[in-house]
Amino acid sequence: MPYSLWLARVAAIALGAALPLAFAPFDLWWIAPISLAGLFGLWRDASPREAWHLGYAFGLGMFSVGVSWIFVSMHHFGEAIVPVAGLITFVFAAVMAVFPALAGYLAARLSPEHSAARILIAMPLAWMLLELIRGEFLGGFPWLNLGASQINSALAGYGPVFGEYGMSLAVVMTAALLVMLFSRRAWWLTTLTLFTGLALWLGGSTLRNIDWVEAAGEPISVAIVQGNVEQSRKFDPQIFQATLDLYRNLTDTQAADAKLVVWPETAVPDTVEQAAPFLIEMQDTARARGQQIVAGVFDQDQAGNYYNALLTLPVEGGRYYKRHLVPFGEYLPLRFLIEPFRGLIQVPMSDLTSGRDDQPLLQLAGHPVGASICYEATLARKINTALPEAAFLLNASNDAWFGDSLAPHQHQQIAAMRCLESGRWMVRATNTGISALIDPQGQVVARTPQFAQAVLRGQITPMQGSTPFVLWGAWPIWILSIFGLLALALATYITAERRRR
Repeated sequence: MPYSLWLARVAAIALGAALPLAFAPFDLWWIAPISLAGLFGLWRDASPREAWHLGYAFGLGMFSVGVSWIFVSMHHFGEAIVPVAGLITFVFAAVMAVFPALAGYLAARLSPEHSAARILIAMPLAWMLLELIRGEFLGGFPWLNLGASQINSALAGYGPVFGEYGMSLAVVMTAALLVMLFSRRAWWLTTLTLFTGLALWLGGSTLRNIDWVEAAGEPISVAIVQGNVEQSRKFDPQIFQATLDLYRNLTDTQAADAKLVVWPETAVPDTVEQAAPFLIEMQDTARARGQQIVAGVFDQDQAGNYYNALLTLPVEGGRYYKRHLVPFGEYLPLRFLIEPFRGLIQVPMSDLTSGRDDQPLLQLAGHPVGASICYEATLARKINTALPEAAFLLNASNDAWFGDSLAPHQHQQIAAMRCLESGRWMVRATNTGISALIDPQGQVVARTPQFAQAVLRGQITPMQGSTPFVLWGAWPIWILSIFGLLALALATYITAERRRR
């Protein structure tokens, strides 16, 4: 293999490893288009086989760093020994790296080397198509989608219109334009490229000033109770009563006058049946105060299925069963790869049942609410099923599974994307942080520190109306990516046939 190709692979790994710096907690959003421009520059003259290898190297760096929290989950809370936890993390990153590899192969296969078509059409649309597919594959893993990194940049203006994937498209187009800008082209093409890039970013900045939705009522006083129960002892029967007392006392002393009180995912670490006396007591207290409490708890149906649930107190507000289970917490993805190590890993809650998609919305503070639990906040298609009826969003999570890693910060950033897309406030309660109130622009208005008991107080405003993204979802990006690549493939084929003649 040529020495230069090995150097290119090393460069691709480095570029991919740098990409997570664009996301929380670093928030260096400008790294995303620069990192991708570096990859596109490597793809520009590559054969399909070379583009595959370069894309795979980029993906391996990207996911090895960006989802390194899998190691924390497996080792610290799954009790896997270091080599096993490291191997699982590496295998997962290696599988995810296939998506950038496929994007590179597809772009190179459908376009001539060093052509404007490869730079401006093939590479951006191939990346987008594979990012979209990754968001659906095996239930979806939309972690490190490029759009989420831009929630604080001018490109956020595209969020309410085309969603997270629309913002990703703006990032890849920026990367492509950077490659064009530094290519040796005619002066007029360089000028056109520069003005196109400026228009792309000015367009996003302009869209940020548009109010797509409006208030649907008076502000609601909210309190989020963050218990900070240590994950290693969360399901220990010896501290079960102490956990219940903790949430009761924090609610009674610091949240008694709030209209809505939200506890995290599985704040009550048992089933509704087993915790019934406590829940009835809290229901009577809430009813007397004229407030509602949303409690994370397990529930069991008559068939013996267990659900990760949110229960409202009083119960008239309804209950919600988690529809999309979190990998490495409630089920094991790529089970065929992990099964040989099952004896070396302890993963509680790994066999829960998914709730139905057609559940009625919770009714909180007189408004319908779009509820989600933990990982569901990463999936816009799940959140959108509650819209436009939902007046605000509620997410309960337990990011203690991932310790002091990148995951809690990345998870909150992804949750904020759902606010930007829908034009809704979100109340986000977590066990060990980060709990937050997030506004309709995806900005965190208030948050708690990590690994501390806290009660976060604030107000949210119920909203009504639909953003364009709520109406059409990610379909415009799917259509553009698929038909754009098909049109390019046809044009490349016709051109090749004419040259043969």
